[in-house]
Amino acid sequence: MEIRYSADIVRYKTMTNKELRDTFVVSTLWTPDEVPLVYSDIDRGVIGSAVPVSKTLEIPTHKDLASDYFAQRREVGVINIGGHGAIEVDGKSYDMENLDSLYIGRESKGIKFSSVDGKKPAKFYFVSYPAHLRYETQHIKKSQANQIKMGSQETSNKRIIFQPIHPSIVTTCQIVMGFTILESGNVWNTFPPHTHKRRSEFYMYFDLPEDQRIFHFMGEADNMRPMIMKAGEVALSPIWSMHCGAGTSSYTFIWSMGGENQVFDDMDHIDQTKIG
Repeated sequence: MEIRYSADIVRYKTMTNKELRDTFVVSTLWTPDEVPLVYSDIDRGVIGSAVPVSKTLEIPTHKDLASDYFAQRREVGVINIGGHGAIEVDGKSYDMENLDSLYIGRESKGIKFSSVDGKKPAKFYFVSYPAHLRYETQHIKKSQANQIKMGSQETSNKRIIFQPIHPSIVTTCQIVMGFTILESGNVWNTFPPHTHKRRSEFYMYFDLPEDQRIFHFMGEADNMRPMIMKAGEVALSPIWSMHCGAGTSSYTFIWSMGGENQVFDDMDHIDQTKIG
């Protein structure tokens, strides 16, 4: 498990592009038949992936978690961005189709990932935060998620926000997680940008052609810094940083949040006329 230390609001202003990526971008996921983990000091979030091709995979624990098993004191949110698969939790199997989600409660043991067809493997992306209570594991199909249509073709940000792991769907300690699909011909997400000091956010971009890129913007309104990202990479957004992005084509991204509250609309918007 990689330990990732963040930079503060002062240091980031002098960082090079490479230093920004090394600090705020996770690019080590999606190794077949492995479960890579990244522990961020931002709200103690753990990010991981599981792509089971030839065998069943299980989330390992690590000495830095000081736990007998991974979810002993943690909750986990999982979204499948690949082929048909399944997740077994405490001996119970959950069928996971593309863009299905699973909330896994604290004290869940033996979290195992499998694919129906290794030639078209499931691709599980998961985020975990510390949890003070145990809530029941719950499977949420894509069709069961809240859906919010936002943006317009004129401003190149027409999109649908899916909210599967959300207080109106499932009870969690702190994690809120979902995904946003941009319609064809649209490239901007979360614009105008915003901050929310009550919680941090992780963005995982996917469904982007291999030769296309995302420009993820972070920082302050008068000192925005871009990070150029490709599909499968994660942007770590600390509480002091604004966040928005634009792509060279349309794409999808998974957002996940942990912190003091779970109110999706609790955002401090930045006046786009005052950026720069």
